[in-house]
Amino acid sequence: MPYNKSFKLTEEIFNFPLREIKRFIRDFHSEMRKGLSGRKSSLKMLPTYVKKPKGVEKGESLAIDLGGTNFRVLALKLKEKRRILILGSKKFVLKKKHITGTGKALFDFIAGCIKTFMDEYKIDISEKHSIGFTFSFPMKKRRVSSGILLRWTKGFKARGVEGKDVVKLLNESLKRKGLRNTKVVAIANDTVSTLVAKSYEDETCDVGAILGTGTNACYPEGQMIINIEWGNFNKIRLTPYDRKLNYLSQSPGEQILEKMISGMYLGELTRLVAKDLIRDAIPKTFKSEHMSIIESDTSKNLSRINRLLKKLRITDSKYTDRKLLKKICAMVSTRAARLSAAAIASVVTKIDPYLSRKHTIAIDGSVYEKHTGFSRRISATLKEIFGRKTANIKLSLTKDASAKGAAIIAATTDEEMILT
Repeated sequence: MPYNKSFKLTEEIFNFPLREIKRFIRDFHSEMRKGLSGRKSSLKMLPTYVKKPKGVEKGESLAIDLGGTNFRVLALKLKEKRRILILGSKKFVLKKKHITGTGKALFDFIAGCIKTFMDEYKIDISEKHSIGFTFSFPMKKRRVSSGILLRWTKGFKARGVEGKDVVKLLNESLKRKGLRNTKVVAIANDTVSTLVAKSYEDETCDVGAILGTGTNACYPEGQMIINIEWGNFNKIRLTPYDRKLNYLSQSPGEQILEKMISGMYLGELTRLVAKDLIRDAIPKTFKSEHMSIIESDTSKNLSRINRLLKKLRITDSKYTDRKLLKKICAMVSTRAARLSAAAIASVVTKIDPYLSRKHTIAIDGSVYEKHTGFSRRISATLKEIFGRKTANIKLSLTKDASAKGAAIIAATTDEEMILT
């Protein structure tokens, strides 16, 4: 079958038209209601025991942002009129021995880094200090100051941590390092921390979303922020390529939406399509950042794509292959952006069904920030869904907000919330 005809057929199955978006939103709302009521749902709708800040809170606190082998320690002061002052920030690197050894060794190292930070910034360890902990791993929460690790991800394998309260483990390590007056008082994931950081500055912010290597979102339900875990949403029409990717993944049947929109999977999904349509002119490994480079190439002969393919050991690509590869990348990422917009629209209309007031969506993540045309496609899709009312939705790139949000949570967490 000719390439153009094959591509047109593939393009049709990747199309995500407005009628499907509307069905997506209805199904998303149904899953949200089920999750909130404790019924079986692909959306976990987890209580976080964290409230949106009002923007008038004051105080000082520390924060740790642990989501991978690089982690950050930060000191922050909340001032009047929604102002935030960063008193200090320092990055540390976890080595393989830390993430694959014992849990005690891992948290002792992190506690040691906190002590190093406090020494460097001359923070008096004899005084009381609260820590907010952004912990971007699957966890179960019973209160704001407790987080039980369900399972390690991202290559972490530290023994004796799964099933345990990581707040308790880190507090024990802080004591061993002589920081007896420094205590973790709040824990949240990166999505919640992003919402808290932006909403402290902007009172209209009521959705936090991550669109990066993984994806998730949260929003306030009453007084409490709810962690949706939207990456697991599964009421979506799949293409044969989605099914194959799902089958070959380490978690078949799980994180269906995430496998269609996140940086961890977009490259491989594109490779599976290209393997069918282009065959030999596609690398064995392909990443989402490669897609962005390809989509941004506007040169006459697509020379940037040619250089990239040579780096990926495809030395004899034809112009027609490069042109088709660019179309495939755009097709996959366009659907991902439209799915992302549908998910955002679902959450906003759960909060405000008639979109009668302003809503700021705090978004962090490499796909949203860096992938060519991704944010623009989300905005265009929201306009398609809401028309003029799209003016009430503001998408705000909120970079590196995890640590800042954790510090705000710690500074604004009162004793009543800790004990809940």
